[in-house]
This record gives sequence, structure tokens and C-alpha cells, in this order.
Amino acid sequence: MATDNKAMIRRIFEEILNQKREDVIDELFDENFVDHGPGGQDLHGREEFHSVIRTWLAAVPDVHCEVSHLIEEGDTLGWVVRTTGTHTGDALGFPATGKQIDTLSANIGVVRNGKAVEHWSEQGMLAMLQQVGVVPQMGPPQAV
Repeated sequence: MATDNKAMIRRIFEEILNQKREDVIDELFDENFVDHGPGGQDLHGREEFHSVIRTWLAAVPDVHCEVSHLIEEGDTLGWVVRTTGTHTGDALGFPATGKQIDTLSANIGVVRNGKAVEHWSEQGMLAMLQQVGVVPQMGPPQAV
């Protein structure tokens, strides 16, 4: 079972994002899937997840994700995702910048009966927004 859950997490990123196969969402996600993403707004259900994937692929059509550090305890998994690509679409709520992104994000997910049911991640959003120039880069902390 553990191997199946780990393989499923890898498939989410390889097939849905890297291969742009949105049809795989219905196979791998529970209809009541909940994503606790950045900004404090939860995403509910597969249809909302479909919409997020479409938006992300429109903004970064060459997105590539690589999963590492995948661990499992019971029905809970943890992993790191490296996301790279070029911000060439306006779909994220601000104009395309043409800039490269390269982020790491820590993720926690719950899998039951072979389906993703819940997910938590900050998704590397601050780093991505800094890399495309929407949010200023932060320097090292200053001594007081």
C-alpha cells in the first residue's frame, strides 16, 4: 500500500502538471478533495482543483515539477516539490513577466482508498512572486 500511495503522489505531478493531463485529476482525487493553500483560502472539490490547474498551466505553460523527499506514515505523506518554468501567461492575476521561476515547496497530503483527499502547502508562492518581480526581494535580517 505504501508504494501505491507514493506512486500516486508522483503521478499527480508527472502526469497532471508535467504532461498536462488534466483528465488524471478525476482518477487520483476524491470528489470532496480539500486543498489548504497559501493565502488562507481552501479549495474544495475536484472541479475547483481542475480550475486551479488550468490557471497555473495558462500562466506557466512550460511548468515542470520534480518530487523528492517523499515519506509516508499511515495515510499521511510528506514531500518536497521543485517547480520550474517561465511565467508567460497573464492567468495569475498580473501580467506575464517572461521571467523564470524555480521554487521549492514542502507538502503534506492525506490519501485514502487510493485518492488524494486533503493537502497543505505554501507552494513556494513567496519565492515565485519575488522571482517574477511582483513582490520585492527580501535581504538578510539586519542586526538590531
